[in-house]
Amino acid sequence: MKKINVRGLAVSAIMGSLSFVLMLLAFSLPFLPSFLEFDISDLPALITSFAFGPLYGILVCFIKNLLHLLVTRSLMVGELSNFILGSVFVGIAGLVYKKGKSKTSAFWGSFLGAAVMALFSVLSNYYVVYPVYAAVFMPYDAILGLYRAILPSIKNLWQALLIFNLPFTFIKGLVDVAICMVIYKKLSPILKTGRNERR
Repeated sequence: MKKINVRGLAVSAIMGSLSFVLMLLAFSLPFLPSFLEFDISDLPALITSFAFGPLYGILVCFIKNLLHLLVTRSLMVGELSNFILGSVFVGIAGLVYKKGKSKTSAFWGSFLGAAVMALFSVLSNYYVVYPVYAAVFMPYDAILGLYRAILPSIKNLWQALLIFNLPFTFIKGLVDVAICMVIYKKLSPILKTGRNERR
C-alpha cells in the first residue's frame, strides 16, 4: 500500500504540473465573453483519477491551482472556484469508474461529473466568484456588459450564467472526457508500472 501511495503521489505531482502548464495555455473564444477561457487543464486530473482513484485526481487539481497562485491576481477566488469545480468533475468520474472499472463506467462517470460541474459552476460564480470580482475588479454592470455585447437580450447575471457559463463548462468537461477516452488506455500501463492492476 505504501508503494502504491508513493507512486500515486509522484504521478499526481507530475500531472499537477502538467495541468498548470495547460492552464497557462487557456484562450478566449470569439463568441464568448473574454473572461471565459477554454483549456483542457482538468484532463491530467481525470486521467489520474482513473489510474489511482478520485483522491489523487483531486490532488492534481489542488497542485495545479496552488501553482497558478504564483502567476495570478485573482485574489485566490478564481483558483478556489477552479479547484472546487475540477474536484467535483474528476471526483465523481473517479468514484463511478472505481465501482465498474470499465470503459462504459469511465464514460458515464465522466459525463455525470461534467454535468454536475457545469451546474455547480453557476452557483459558485453567482455566489462566490462574481461578487469578489465585482467588489475588486469590475462592477456588475461591466460584467453584464461583456455578456450583452454578445447577446444584448441578457437581463441579469442568472440568465447570463445559464446561457453562457453552464454550457461552456459542460462542453469543456466533455472535451476532456473525449480526449481521455482516446488516450487513457495507452497511458494507463505507463502510469501504473510496478503497481498491482487490481487497485
